[in-house]
Amino acid sequence: MTASTNVFRATAAAALAIGGVTALGASPAAAAPLATPCVQKVAVVNNGGFVINFQITTRTGELSAPTDDYPVNQWRLIDLTSTPLTEGDDVRPLVHATAGDDVLGNNFVSYCANGQTATYTASGTTLNYTVTLLT
Repeated sequence: MTASTNVFRATAAAALAIGGVTALGASPAAAAPLATPCVQKVAVVNNGGFVINFQITTRTGELSAPTDDYPVNQWRLIDLTSTPLTEGDDVRPLVHATAGDDVLGNNFVSYCANGQTATYTASGTTLNYTVTLLT
């Protein structure tokens, strides 16, 4: 091996180690970083002119039980500790509009039993609405 090959390998190994990759293979954490923020509860505020309910979904498609139906200007909350989901799962709401579309929250959050709440808002009409994480 030449000196330049050794320098390249050392530089590449250092760069990979900084990025969480070792032995030229990706670590599980590097493959799927946790979403932020890390929360225990997920709330959805209904700012649309329709009735909704929601449930929590994960990146792998697991679902919680749905909330009850609720109208505009109300909100519901799911405490993730009351679901079969596992701490560390990335989650987001799946909102169901009565006589309308099902819409996923725009961003994932990570489940941590820390008492914190992520709040999303559902806005628009039954066939054209968004579910947005408030920051």
